[in-house]
Amino acid sequence: MRRFVYCKVVLATSLLWVLLDVFLLLYFSECNKCDDKKERSLLPALRAVISRNQEGPGEMGKAVLIPKDDQEKMKELFKINQFNLMASDLIALNRSLPDVRLDGCKTKVYPEELPNTSVVIVFHNEAWSTLLRTVSSVINRSPPRLLREIILVDDASEREFLKASLENYVKNLEVPIKIIRMEQRSGLIRARLRGAAASKGQVITFLDAHCECTLGWLEPLLARIKEDRKTVVCPIIDVISDDTFEYMAGSDMTYGGFNWKLNFRWYPVPQREMDRRKGDRTLPVRTPTMAGGLFSIDRNYFEEIGTYDAGMDIWGGENLEMSFRV
Repeated sequence: MRRFVYCKVVLATSLLWVLLDVFLLLYFSECNKCDDKKERSLLPALRAVISRNQEGPGEMGKAVLIPKDDQEKMKELFKINQFNLMASDLIALNRSLPDVRLDGCKTKVYPEELPNTSVVIVFHNEAWSTLLRTVSSVINRSPPRLLREIILVDDASEREFLKASLENYVKNLEVPIKIIRMEQRSGLIRARLRGAAASKGQVITFLDAHCECTLGWLEPLLARIKEDRKTVVCPIIDVISDDTFEYMAGSDMTYGGFNWKLNFRWYPVPQREMDRRKGDRTLPVRTPTMAGGLFSIDRNYFEEIGTYDAGMDIWGGENLEMSFRV
């Protein structure tokens, strides 16, 4: 009798494995019929893990060093975007990054019900690898329920790969991505205003076109806005080397200010802020002004304060102007 029970257990287990094998075989056989360039509809985080060579250049934010034989070519390519394009192109679009958050930040629990966001990214003649690495990091490291859409605003780029090739690439990504083309070079602010006007998210998150979001970047921004919709939130801005593309953690002990020439500057967090936070560095810092390149703002509040001044040309000054509005 006992042997009969054992046999039934073995048969049931074997049948389960056979069914699993058949499912996997059918799934990947179907995928093989797809265009090789098409992204597979796996979860972003899973796809990032299985498709990336963990030992590749720049993984975990490590520096990419160019051999001496390629130094001259590297210097020529550097002039195109004012960063080491050769190093950037060697790095995977979904490269891994270290988690440099404070331990207290890693264990924080945020409300389940947070507002969703539209991410607006303006670019002009941006490099393919930096632009798509920005997009990939947003998709791979944002909870899907919180990421409503990504809006790419092309400020009259002239490079061919940023036209049809870019449109074809983003069609296969999991998140809705809208590309808006400015008819003529309009500058950062008017391009951002066009993207904001087209956004549908409860929150607008503005990002530069050459940044990489790290794990847990989005939830704390949206949580502050949920607490008070008139809060405008900036993340800590870490550093990516323009020479080696090494990822380096920024300081949480500086905040934005300005001098009497109205130039934005980073200053040490004053003692009054440290006292207010009672030594808890995971709490947000109240800051007079912001850098302006990366921040989240409630969409309705953005409109209530008058958005940006549409008369601003190219870039510069919008960070202080927005800070004063807030």
